[in-house]
Amino acid sequence: MNKRWIGRITGIAAALAVSIGVAQDKAPSQPETDSIKIPKSVVEFKMIKLPAGKITLKDADGKEKEYEIKPIWMGQYEVKWPEYDVFWQALDLEVDREKQLDELRKAKLRPSKPYEPPDRGWGHDNSPAGSMFAREAKNYCDWLSKRTGKKYRLPTEAEWEYACRAGAAAPYAPKGKDLKDVAWYADNSNETTHESGEKKPNAWGFYDMLGNVAEWVTKEDKSDWVAGGSFQDEAEDVHSGARAQYTKKWQEKDPQDPKGSSWLSNGGHVGFRIVRED
Repeated sequence: MNKRWIGRITGIAAALAVSIGVAQDKAPSQPETDSIKIPKSVVEFKMIKLPAGKITLKDADGKEKEYEIKPIWMGQYEVKWPEYDVFWQALDLEVDREKQLDELRKAKLRPSKPYEPPDRGWGHDNSPAGSMFAREAKNYCDWLSKRTGKKYRLPTEAEWEYACRAGAAAPYAPKGKDLKDVAWYADNSNETTHESGEKKPNAWGFYDMLGNVAEWVTKEDKSDWVAGGSFQDEAEDVHSGARAQYTKKWQEKDPQDPKGSSWLSNGGHVGFRIVRED
């Protein structure tokens, strides 16, 4: 059985007080949506506005804390390759692109060149981007903020959990057919990512909150974790409280010396979703 996930290693209290098998509540209405085009590109992505609310989570010690969620925007899908390509390949630069890209890479503002196709041949145009360190996901958000004039960032753990539950009080942990309907995981993924949006959305219209690629979130102590489980995790490790932190195994096969800090050689299961503040 997969042992990477905190919920399996140290018990459910170490994640977020998850009760496996609790169904997701139905939302009373569908939130507002928005479509954004990345400047100097033809690439677009969609966002959903989270209604204001509150969520109670438990920490590793089992203590409950209530978090207030402001009405922010969150990506309807995990960030897809076409969106990330504009960033890491500097497709937004028009003059002396390779020279500028080289300078940006030296300044660690754009990812280094990958040593293998970053999509691993699993799918590209409508597939979730993966294999990036949390730092690069944050750099993407900073770059997008500068390009659009809006504040983009990674979601906090509480924001992500609130969106995953679609505002419900109970953790979101579908089982059996219900899980197969909404997530790609070990039993149905064939050990690869899949195109975004092939499974059913949650009650607020978010796709692939569980499974496919696990998503970078920022905990209250500013540490970086991935949430929700991924295509390579067992069913019991795919739920709203699933969390995992970077380990050296995610970079185990990197042939470089020293190992790279942009791309995860064994991290095809790691991606991210963005939020926007208005």
